[in-house]
Amino acid sequence: MSSTGSRGTSVKSNVGSPQSASLAISLNVGGHIYSTLLGTLLKYPGSKLAEMFNSPSRPTLDLEGRYFIDRDGTHFKHVLGFLRGHEPPPSLAEEVYQEAMYYGIEPLAKLLEDSPKLFGELVGRRQFLARVPNYQENIEVMVRVARAEAVASRQSTVIVCVVRNEEDAARCHEVVNGLDTDKESVVKFGPWRASPSISDLLYCIKLDIERKGYSTSYRAHEIGKSFLTRPCEFLYKFTFTWW
Repeated sequence: MSSTGSRGTSVKSNVGSPQSASLAISLNVGGHIYSTLLGTLLKYPGSKLAEMFNSPSRPTLDLEGRYFIDRDGTHFKHVLGFLRGHEPPPSLAEEVYQEAMYYGIEPLAKLLEDSPKLFGELVGRRQFLARVPNYQENIEVMVRVARAEAVASRQSTVIVCVVRNEEDAARCHEVVNGLDTDKESVVKFGPWRASPSISDLLYCIKLDIERKGYSTSYRAHEIGKSFLTRPCEFLYKFTFTWW
């Protein structure tokens, strides 16, 4: 076994030998320091984490002789905890899931996918949004339109057309043609074939925009003139607040 640095120890020469599983090693994961047995990291041979330490191209060593993984190590302790036989806290299911996917630890990913927090997101919401044509692309279009209008103003607005079926799409098309605004800037969502309602989709749009760091709200867009205005059942105005 070779030594590197004044306080850390490199086990690179012994990794992969039959006796190496019982070796204690130190890890530097994005500045977070962890100690564990090599056998713990090799628990799931098909994982990316196991491959890191069971192949010639192993992680580099930092100046203290610790194996360095260039990734935020805040939640790596929960990955180690799972490898040691402990379940991660339910409140951090989404964060630990990202780590499980990165390190390729399928049993941990599957465990978290079955948790209430991720089950609703992965099985419920994401499967619904997968049935809404061009959903993610439309979110990006909304952001681009809002940013383009945020010139010397505290807020900018984006008109969104939301339709459940082809009949509503045709009716919405007529309404949009009558608007006193740039038709190209109206972002259309739908139709879709799933049980969630328009209000469910509007909630999803707001949630995903805010996950990108933007502050937004929405309300029904009113059409007509003067005191004859009325809320349109297809059109909604999303307001981005910048400062």
